[in-house]
Amino acid sequence: MMEITGSAGQAPGALPPPYVGGQVARGGSLGLLGTRGVMDIPFSTTNFTSQLVEDQQARTAADTLINDSSVRLTTGSNGFDDTFQIRGFPVQAQDVGLNGLYGLVSSNRVQAQLIERIELLRGPGALINGIAPGGSIGGGINIISKRAGDLPLTRLTTTYVGSANFGLHADVARRYGPSGEWGIRFNGLYRDGEASIDRGNLRSGFGALALDYRGERLRWSLDGIFQRDDTRNFRPQITLLPTIATIPSPPDARSNWYPGTRLSQQDATVATRLEYDVTDWLTAYAAVGYRDGWNEQTFPDSRPGGVDALGNFRVTNALYDSYSKTVSGTAGANMRFNLLGVGHTLNIAYTGFQQENGNAYVTSGTSFPSSIYNPARLPGITAPRTDPRRASDTTLNSFAVADTLSFANDRVLLTLGVRQQDVRVLSYSTATGARTSSYDASATTPLAGLVIKPRENISLYANYAEGLTRGDIVGAGYSNVGAVLAPFKSQQVEAGVRVDWGGVTTTASVFQITRPNSIRTASNELAYDGEQRNRGLELSAYGEIVPGLRGIASATFIKPELTSPAVASERGNDAAGVPDKTVSATLDWDMPWVPGLALNGRVIYTSGSYLTSANTLRFDGWTRVDIGARYRTEIARKPVVFRANLENAFDQDYWLTTGTFVTVGAPRTFVFSASFDF
Repeated sequence: MMEITGSAGQAPGALPPPYVGGQVARGGSLGLLGTRGVMDIPFSTTNFTSQLVEDQQARTAADTLINDSSVRLTTGSNGFDDTFQIRGFPVQAQDVGLNGLYGLVSSNRVQAQLIERIELLRGPGALINGIAPGGSIGGGINIISKRAGDLPLTRLTTTYVGSANFGLHADVARRYGPSGEWGIRFNGLYRDGEASIDRGNLRSGFGALALDYRGERLRWSLDGIFQRDDTRNFRPQITLLPTIATIPSPPDARSNWYPGTRLSQQDATVATRLEYDVTDWLTAYAAVGYRDGWNEQTFPDSRPGGVDALGNFRVTNALYDSYSKTVSGTAGANMRFNLLGVGHTLNIAYTGFQQENGNAYVTSGTSFPSSIYNPARLPGITAPRTDPRRASDTTLNSFAVADTLSFANDRVLLTLGVRQQDVRVLSYSTATGARTSSYDASATTPLAGLVIKPRENISLYANYAEGLTRGDIVGAGYSNVGAVLAPFKSQQVEAGVRVDWGGVTTTASVFQITRPNSIRTASNELAYDGEQRNRGLELSAYGEIVPGLRGIASATFIKPELTSPAVASERGNDAAGVPDKTVSATLDWDMPWVPGLALNGRVIYTSGSYLTSANTLRFDGWTRVDIGARYRTEIARKPVVFRANLENAFDQDYWLTTGTFVTVGAPRTFVFSASFDF
């Protein structure tokens, strides 16, 4: 017999509440599967709150994500963009989602002022959210944008970062209507000045307007986002000669081995979402968004050679301008019912993504000798700048269905799902406009997940998931630039245990992810070569250790093994650029004898990784220490919060690497802010 049931637990459209301590939420959204509590999901997730973002004075989402050991930033602050590794696999900035939709946030970085929650999913998420447009399989990052809360808010925050970067942030929110049905929230930011690179300048303008309606059955939201960044002397990346005998020491982190770089980036986004409870057991939803973005930049390069063991290289210069136009959407429904004594949460969904990309590349045609320790100014470019022209069209469509079956009074939860995905990519010559290549592929990716709760506070989980990745469109710097590589599948198996001890939640998990390995060939082409298999162990804890002492800690241990490379001697070697041990730990303490005063600290450790898959040269590991304090008080009977943080307190110089590119981590950076509520 079939019995219709209403939703239980998490109210539709509502955010899960914060866990004890307020730094991490009790659950988050999982795309197709809806919003779930962490004890009820067969995946590894962490959901960071805006409280943590604010108290650590994050400038972008990356500054918060490094609180998790499974995530490492592979570009330095004030660089071209924020790119990550999750579980040892690359995750590009364009693969960060906005309220469940890909391609709508800036392709460079997400400003912290937009963020209400950062939802981190470890492992392939193709069934949950569809294909990531940039091909990420190590994990997913989703940003939940700010909405007006129940209480009125008018907050002005002044900031100071680095050497002389000043900023002003306004956050205003109100609700209207008899029951506060209508909400409006505005966040605006302007900052300008030198941040963390000598003779550099970072100027940012950001605005986000959020409207929402929350009725008894209907929920609607609209986001309008504008972001403009202009950077002079951005933090560069460079390549090392793969044949060098030793890895050169990293230069001073405030230095710039490409003096004269420029980067201008602009993004404009509008997105809307509608949810309607058709009945107590059926909810339908739809969301769609559009983003228009462009970049204009200098594109210096050390190839086809690279940096030698003494830090010397030959530098060329170029202009590389690009644009992207993206439409992203989803529609679906979830149903909740009992059938023959078994509970069901049935979800069906469609996701669609269409993006046009274009670029223009103009080179100086000359190269000059330079050094990372005594850099020469970039060669001039005499050729005229040209407008970007279409380089590719990407269309991703998928249909998915998943059912979570509940047994034994929700003590056993079995999730089964499948997504049919279609990938169509057309590549064009930016010189002639003619189509140069295309592919149209489809695949079915399954998912199975199991949760067993022997006690209410203990959750054992396991999953098998597959991901489909769109083949890379080869970018500048490779001899096969513009080529479109074939799509491929990845697989993950994972098992773990969570325990909620009341004030602290702990998790231990083991996992294995496999995918084709990408390399730079001897002829300087980007290509696939064999398979990379990452096996790992993750340990984590978060919550309030004792009253007034909050913490987040995690450790990840990975074996990034090459299982079937073309070079037989590299079988069993580690993949280039993947550290085998990472640790992140942060504490936040309310000092009991000084009301309003709190101290905080953070330690981030990353072991060394190999320069190439030959495993002959290894980068040194590094440890970064951050310290900070905040003081809450009142001035003229209005709340005020002063925050001060010192990042990389011991001013360590260290390499960040992907195995292909290297850059240096950010230097010692002082961040101060004062927030005034009116």
